[in-house]
Amino acid sequence: MKAEKRKWGKLFLILLMGLILFSPVSGSAQEKVGVLFVVHGGFSTYQAQYLWDASVQMFSYEPNHSVYKLVIWVPARWNQVLTMGNAPKEIPKYAFEYARLGGVDPFQSITNKQLADMKSILDSTGCGKIFEVDWVSWMSGDDVSHYPYPRFMYYGPDGPNVGYNCTYCGENEPGGAWTGCDPNRYNVDGPAERLLKKGVSKIILVDLTVGGVRFSKSFDVFKMTKRALAENGGGAIPVTWINDISNLMTSSYPTVPSTWTPQWSYARKTGPTTDPSVPFAANPNPVAVDPELAELNVTGIEASMSSSVTDAETGVLLLNHALVDWAEYFDPKIDDTLVVNNNIKSQLLARHPSMDPNNIIGAYMGIQEPDPECGNEVARTRNMRGENLGYAWLYESAKQMPGGEWGYRYWNALEYLKNRGVKHIVIGFPQIISDSVLNLVEIPNQIGKELGIKTWAKWGTWDYATYPGIGHPFADYWGMWVNTDCGGVPCCFVMGGCNDPARPYPPPIITCPRDDLNQSLAFDLSDYGHLGYDPLLGTPDPNGPVQSQYTGTWAMYKPASGNSCVGHLLAKHVLNAVSCSYTQTCNPMTVIELADFMAEPGNRKVTIVWTTASEIDNAGFNIYRSTEENGTYTKINAELIPAKGSPSDTTTYQFIDKPVKNRTTYWYKLEDIDLKGEAAMHGPVSAKPGFFSIFSKKK
Repeated sequence: MKAEKRKWGKLFLILLMGLILFSPVSGSAQEKVGVLFVVHGGFSTYQAQYLWDASVQMFSYEPNHSVYKLVIWVPARWNQVLTMGNAPKEIPKYAFEYARLGGVDPFQSITNKQLADMKSILDSTGCGKIFEVDWVSWMSGDDVSHYPYPRFMYYGPDGPNVGYNCTYCGENEPGGAWTGCDPNRYNVDGPAERLLKKGVSKIILVDLTVGGVRFSKSFDVFKMTKRALAENGGGAIPVTWINDISNLMTSSYPTVPSTWTPQWSYARKTGPTTDPSVPFAANPNPVAVDPELAELNVTGIEASMSSSVTDAETGVLLLNHALVDWAEYFDPKIDDTLVVNNNIKSQLLARHPSMDPNNIIGAYMGIQEPDPECGNEVARTRNMRGENLGYAWLYESAKQMPGGEWGYRYWNALEYLKNRGVKHIVIGFPQIISDSVLNLVEIPNQIGKELGIKTWAKWGTWDYATYPGIGHPFADYWGMWVNTDCGGVPCCFVMGGCNDPARPYPPPIITCPRDDLNQSLAFDLSDYGHLGYDPLLGTPDPNGPVQSQYTGTWAMYKPASGNSCVGHLLAKHVLNAVSCSYTQTCNPMTVIELADFMAEPGNRKVTIVWTTASEIDNAGFNIYRSTEENGTYTKINAELIPAKGSPSDTTTYQFIDKPVKNRTTYWYKLEDIDLKGEAAMHGPVSAKPGFFSIFSKKK
């Protein structure tokens, strides 16, 4: 009997050991992979503190710049940040742009949605790994904890206990210290340190700083992330930047002098001594070449096409920002951009065969150039629209721009499309995948001064959802930051003139060389634009185009923003980077832009009213009702309410729910369903019907 017990005891131990050795690894033992979603960043609301922080962060990556050397960690100069360089221009410009959007830039809330969508897919797919997800931005004025390495900003390049810490809170500003400012705000963990403390074995960077193409700013984040790890015990943790998976930018970075940066060359107007050459074609950007990225842009362009203009008479301008000047030695941003542009064009022509390929072109901003009106000194000029962001040099070229269809300045591109008889122009900006002040306000003003504001497709119908209270993005003149004194008299900023010989338009050059604030660099936001107008041939007409002014319409494209396919794109590349094959296609939400949704109470009825700013492939709508906000909702329409909208037109719908009980609060949700059967829900909104309730409508 004892022998039998010993026999079963041994068998139990063998089985127990087997379970221990061969049972699946528990979740706590799974590999942890850190994922950083890289974005450009900025600040959601405009405040002086946020602009100050964003400004010093911008220079913190450039050790050869005077701000890095003489300002960031020098308390006596902290109060100069908002008075030097571009600050006198940016302060009034940002104040205007944020006010136009009702005070809030939507970029960060969109980023949060994209991050959540990516994380949801990573968590559901997993493939035996735990993904720890965070976001990091090149500059983060209102949340410095998402700057790549906050304590680098706090202590400076020499580390703790050397020199001064960066603790400025506006004590020496004209308006006094900034309310609620924490002088030790930079003494916090950044994204890399947070991931390090979570025990990740590697970190993956996936980047949409400029719509997925490589850029020196993203490279700054990559390098600063590695520095944060190295200085906090994580130097052995591998960091992979998906967009530059083969490390082209690292391998091609100039090596002599060892302290070289673009600023080094800018100051000397000469290139580096030694510049390793790495072929672009052999080192593609996986995100830039992805057809899904192009499709997101194509969908946004289609959303802004006009239903009253044929494809054959539609033009598309793909506008983009360029490089940091002298970064062409290692930065393939323009070459990546050409890849994206060509993919967009190919997909547009495949989906719209009657479009004219010659009407799909690309362009960049202006640059400084020799100014013949100021002794040929290199500076901002009116010919270049007073701009300095268009250094679109091809990778490893001798400051060569793209040629042919992709090499325009934007005003020349618009002139070209105008002269071809195009009746509707869509302005795309592939380097922006999320709505922000840039594409919602700044770019429309730049286009408006060329083509006119009354040719804007929404003129007269307005867009109050985006531009509360005013309905449009336009300033009186673009350059509201310039000096307004023209030799003792107010400058004239009206294209047709101010009926005063002493106040000509454009304003005269008061000082040379011309800088940001020069009066002569402002442009009227006129009714029908500067292109095609010659003041010597007569005055402009507020009621219609004259001479050769543009007679069609134009619209900004609609970035992907909250489209769930952005998160899908990010997750796919992260999973593939860690050998988790992911081949699923994206099933996006219905592409509906809802401008308004309200419930209006009446006597024993509620009228549900909603307005769409655009609709793509929409089949129709359903209305759901509940008597509790978080209760069970029941569909109340017998049949699908058919879609009537289009990608470019505003459409209003109405549904009357009756009879209902007075003095009872009802909650409503709106469901849109696309042609594939995919649905998205909006709301809820509420209303309390009653005999007198019509006088107290609720949204």
